[in-house]
Amino acid sequence: MEHFLTLQGEGFHSGRAAYFIRLGGCDVGCVWCDVKESWDVNAHPLVSVESLVNSVVASGVDYAVITGGEPCMHELSELTSELNKAGIETGIETSGTSPLTGDWHWICVSPKKFKALRPEFYDHADEFKVIVCNKHDLQWAEEHAEKINGDCRLYLQPEWDKQYEMLPLIIEYIKKHSKWQLSLQTHKYLNIP
Repeated sequence: MEHFLTLQGEGFHSGRAAYFIRLGGCDVGCVWCDVKESWDVNAHPLVSVESLVNSVVASGVDYAVITGGEPCMHELSELTSELNKAGIETGIETSGTSPLTGDWHWICVSPKKFKALRPEFYDHADEFKVIVCNKHDLQWAEEHAEKINGDCRLYLQPEWDKQYEMLPLIIEYIKKHSKWQLSLQTHKYLNIP
């Protein structure tokens, strides 16, 4: 769908320079999605792996984030292999609803209530980020956290349009449940992509 140099705005790598590769196609359908134009995989032109890798290398950064849409709908082994050969660390942001392919340095899983998380992601996740739209999402987050691997970092992130309502709730929750950390969409505050 698009690719660009920016700063990672969320989660563990927040503030880090990153080259984002946003793939078209998503079958999850989050009502609050801020890139609904990514959903139709056929609405976006195909771009070669070579072209994408060249763009990342030319940017001068050493970290590429593959996102979407839902990037796991695509076979990503060739893309990650070529990025790794070029000395680029690879990260993925996924809902974990489709099989994982590729060779990753960092796997951020953000489960959604709209489509079930595949069980293997509990073992593979480096970062587990739950978007909080209402107070019930906190209990839902805990149900998932009980299954996640012990090395995974846990984040709660307010849904952007409900941030002022949800942020105080999340802060108080984290104070009582310190295994969780707060993730904010800092790129939106900074008005960068």
